[in-house]
Amino acid sequence: MKAIETSNFKKTFGEKTVVDNLTLDVEKGEVFGLLGPNGAGKTTTIRTILTLLKPTEGQVRVWGHDVVTQPREVRQVLGYVPQEKAVDRFLTGREHLILVADLYHLTRPEAKKRIEEVLALVDLTQKADDLVNNYSGGMKKKLDIACGLIPNPNILVMDEPTLGLDVESRIRVWDYIRRLQRGGLTILMTTNYLDEADQLCDRIAILDRGRLAALGPPEGLKKGLGGDRVTIQLGPHQDGLDELAGSLKKELPFVNAIKISPASHELEIRVTSNEEALAPLIQKINGHNRPIVAIQYSRPTLEDVFITYTGHKIKEDSALL
Repeated sequence: MKAIETSNFKKTFGEKTVVDNLTLDVEKGEVFGLLGPNGAGKTTTIRTILTLLKPTEGQVRVWGHDVVTQPREVRQVLGYVPQEKAVDRFLTGREHLILVADLYHLTRPEAKKRIEEVLALVDLTQKADDLVNNYSGGMKKKLDIACGLIPNPNILVMDEPTLGLDVESRIRVWDYIRRLQRGGLTILMTTNYLDEADQLCDRIAILDRGRLAALGPPEGLKKGLGGDRVTIQLGPHQDGLDELAGSLKKELPFVNAIKISPASHELEIRVTSNEEALAPLIQKINGHNRPIVAIQYSRPTLEDVFITYTGHKIKEDSALL
C-alpha cells in the first residue's frame, strides 16, 4: 500500500481542466515534492488529497482510503500545514494547539501530552505561552507545523512550507522536515523553490498546465539531461559550426550532445565526464583553428530539468488554482 496514489486523476471547473490525467504515487516515509508554477494544478491536487475537492474523473487514495467514499478515514491519517499562516495573533502558541486538539476531539490528557511533544519537536516550548503577535515569521511557521502534527498523522501535507521566510528561517524549517522524516513521517510538499526540492525531496513530480511533465528523484532527473554542460563561445564570424560540432562529437567519446547557437557563436556541449573534459575540448577546438572567447562549466540543476520538460522557467505568472 502506498501513502498516496492518484490514478488518471482529472479535475475540471466548468470547461477548464486544472488537473489532467495525473497518475503518481507517494511512498511511505518519503518526502515527495510537487513542483510547478501557480496554475500548474498543485493546490488543486493538494485540496483533493485533503478531501476538500472531489475528482472529476479517476481516483485518489490516501493510506489505502478513497477520498470520495472514505473521507473520514482519509482525514484521520493527514496533517496539514497551509501556505498562509493559520494563526491568530491574539492567542498564545499553546492556545492555538489546544484549539486544534479540540477540533480533533482529543481528550484533555491526550491533548496535553501531544501539545508538549509537538512544542518540543519544533523548539517552541519556551515561547508557548507568548502571544503569537510577538512571534517572528519563522516562529509562526513552526507553530503552523506544530498544529499540523497535533493529530499525530501518518502523512503531513505542507503547502509552500517556507514561502516568505528569510534564509535562516528556511534552513531551520528544512531541518524540522528532515527530523520529521527520520521519525517515520511521510511528507507531501508543494514548493516553487527548486533548491528546496533539491535539498529535501526523495522524489519530485513536475506539473505544468495540469499535466505531469516529469517524475523521479532530483539527482536522477538531473543525470537524465545527458551530463554536465560546457558552454563555449567562439569568436565572431565563425562559419562551419555544424562541421565543428560533428567533429567534436565524433572524436570525443565523452560528448553526448551539442546544441548550436549561431547568433551568439556558442556551443552548448553535454559531457558525461567531469571538469577533466575541458582540456581535450579546448585542445580539439584549437586544433580546428577556432578562437575561444569564453568557456563555462556547470552541472545540471533542477532549473535545467524544469526548463527541459516544460519549455519555460518556474515562475509566478498564473492565477492560483
